[in-house]
Amino acid sequence: MAALAHESAGLIGPLHGPGSGQIGARANPPEGRSLKAGVNTGKGPSLSISDAVKRFAPLGIVAAGLIAAIALGWTDYLTLEQLRGRRAALLAFVEARPVASVAAFMAIYALAVAFSIPGALILTLAGGFLFGTLLGGSATVVAATVGAVATFLAARTAFGDVLRRRAGAAVARIEEGVRRNAFSYLLTLRLLPVFPFWLVNIAAGLVAIPLRTYAAATLLGIIPGTFIYSALGAGLGSVFDREAAPDLGVIFEPQILLPLIALAALSLLPVLVRRWRARRRG
Repeated sequence: MAALAHESAGLIGPLHGPGSGQIGARANPPEGRSLKAGVNTGKGPSLSISDAVKRFAPLGIVAAGLIAAIALGWTDYLTLEQLRGRRAALLAFVEARPVASVAAFMAIYALAVAFSIPGALILTLAGGFLFGTLLGGSATVVAATVGAVATFLAARTAFGDVLRRRAGAAVARIEEGVRRNAFSYLLTLRLLPVFPFWLVNIAAGLVAIPLRTYAAATLLGIIPGTFIYSALGAGLGSVFDREAAPDLGVIFEPQILLPLIALAALSLLPVLVRRWRARRRG
C-alpha cells in the first residue's frame, strides 16, 4: 500500500504542474513524466491511470475478497464445530451429488486460498472427512495450487516490476540467486510448515520466478502435508462420535516432521551441489 501511495503521488504533478491551466501550451514535461496524466514510478516512463488500474486490480480483488469474507462472517463456518454440526447434511449432499460436491469443494478451497482466508486447514480436514484420504487429498492439492497461483500472479502483477526497478545491485544479485534455484527453494518452503502459506504466495510473486516453476514446486511441495491432514480428516467420524478433538499438531510429531525435514534437505541438495561446483571453479 505504501508503494501504491507513493506512485499515486506522481499523479498530482502532471495535473497541477506548470502550464496545466493553459490551453494549447506545449511545455516540455519534467524528466520521468509523461504529457499524459499518469502515475510516476520514479524511474522510467509514467504509468497511466488505466495501466495502474490493470496492475493493481488483481491484488485489489484479493484484498476485497478477504475483507468481504471476514465482514460477512464466512470464516465462522470454517471451524470443527461447524463441520461437526453439519456432518449429516454434508454427507447426505456428497452421497446424492458426488461429482458436484467435489467440484464445489474445490472451488471453495481455491477461492479461500486465493483470497488468503484463514481456515485452509479445516477445509483440508473436511476434504478427507467427506471424500476420503485419496480423493479428498487430491482435490485439495489441485485446488490449493490453483488458489496459490492466483495470489502469486496478483502480487507479481502489482509489485513485481516496481520492486525490481527500485532494487539495488545487492538485491538484484539475491533475486538472481533465488530465481536460479527457485524450484528447490519453493519446494523446501512448501514441505516445511514454517512460513504461512499465503505469505509464501505473495513473497514469490515479488521475484521473477517462472509461473511453471512456481506451480510445479507448489503442487509437489504440498502433497505430503495435505495427505497427512486428509488422512486425519478421514478419521474425524470416530472422533466426533467420541466427542473428542483431533490432534491438529500431528504434523509436528517427530515421526512425521523428521521425514518432511529430510525431504526438504533433499530438495536443497541441487543448490548445495551447484554452489560447491562454483566454489571449486572459482
